[in-house]
Amino acid sequence: MSDKRPQDARGTVRRDADVIIVGAGAAGVAAAVTAARQGLRTVLLERYGFCGGGAVAGLSGTVCGIYEATDDAGAPPRKAVFGFLDTFIAEMEARGGLGPPVRYGKTFTRVHDQLIWREAADALLESAGVEIFFHTTVAAVTLDGDRVLGVTAHTKEGTFDFRAPVTIDASGDADVTAMAGFPNFIGDEGRVQNPTMIFRLLGVDVDRFLARYGSDTIMPPDVTEMIQTANAGNEYRLPRSKIWMFTTTRPGELLANCTRIVGRDGRELNPLFAADFTEAEVEGRRQMREYARFFRDHIEGCEDSFVNDTGVQVGVRQTRQIDGVYRLRNADVTGGAKFADGIARSPWPIELHAGAKPKVHWLLNDVYEVPYRCFVPARGEGLIAAGRCLSAEHEAVASARVTAQCFSYGHAIGHAAAICVKEGLQPRDVDGARIRRILNDEGARLDG
Repeated sequence: MSDKRPQDARGTVRRDADVIIVGAGAAGVAAAVTAARQGLRTVLLERYGFCGGGAVAGLSGTVCGIYEATDDAGAPPRKAVFGFLDTFIAEMEARGGLGPPVRYGKTFTRVHDQLIWREAADALLESAGVEIFFHTTVAAVTLDGDRVLGVTAHTKEGTFDFRAPVTIDASGDADVTAMAGFPNFIGDEGRVQNPTMIFRLLGVDVDRFLARYGSDTIMPPDVTEMIQTANAGNEYRLPRSKIWMFTTTRPGELLANCTRIVGRDGRELNPLFAADFTEAEVEGRRQMREYARFFRDHIEGCEDSFVNDTGVQVGVRQTRQIDGVYRLRNADVTGGAKFADGIARSPWPIELHAGAKPKVHWLLNDVYEVPYRCFVPARGEGLIAAGRCLSAEHEAVASARVTAQCFSYGHAIGHAAAICVKEGLQPRDVDGARIRRILNDEGARLDG
């Protein structure tokens, strides 16, 4: 009888480090740079050939979560988040890849160039001495009981066996946590926010566009009404009527966040499932073309516009999250909660992208804090999370997932990893208040 076992004759390469970081989005990059600067042998694994995660592959295009929200329409931007965010902003600005603050409803955001985001991350990682493995897909976790010893990953070279005392799950989807069999959950009883195909338009007369629609990137009510009318008349397929349009650092360009991707059966598609992820990509491209056609036909300044680019993949807002020692509550966000072990501040609203019009709940003239405990798995050792897979309730993560906060999470978790390695501790044994003090010493201004 023939042997039908799966085979890979390329062999396995063993690589030891002090910390392994899975995922090179904002949280993964911040964690890697921070850990390496503390003298740790740091390995960063990324499935794409570049850093950026949702900000770059998903083309989210903005650094959200920097500024407080206010009802005072004439108030200038009031910065609320500091620390590693400032390091990355400086790197982007030096390359001309970050625009000035632009109005986003009651707050502001900043639009970045996705190509320069990649280069800024490359420069910071290389200068810190991080060993980067691009085009590397984690496939399994190595366990000793409930302790994570490392991960195995597929590359074109073959399988790598990475080992370290600490592994950071910055995958966005809590992939390492799920592979290890540690407790996790998905959205609101399995229901997640829908993905979005974001795209860029070139050939736009930006001056005419701004003169007609104003500087708020949330398009005005008359545009919403035009979309609703066009969709109702079956002239276009435009399932979302409340849309965002951002000027960028490039001349004649707009970044369009407007699609609403649901399944043929009306479900919110979950990118954790291969069929859903595939359907989302195809439907996202269909909707991108419909909105682009509508803009050419009806939006002033867009008459000669054309699609320049889309995300490498659909933008993913929510999938799997860790079940942490603490779960950030919706009430923590809306009430501006503060914690002794708060390691990140956020002024960003809860954004629920469901139905034709997203729902936004603002926290005005205040911030809430995210405690360290949200990143420590309720069960499991040698593992800690960073990024949008933190332990948080459905509505809370709709605020806590954005880029500025992910930089803060990575900054904190990089320090937590360094403490674990240098002092032989497990992540759950690290005092979050101690990390807060370290972050403040590095300019995070968590105490205001």
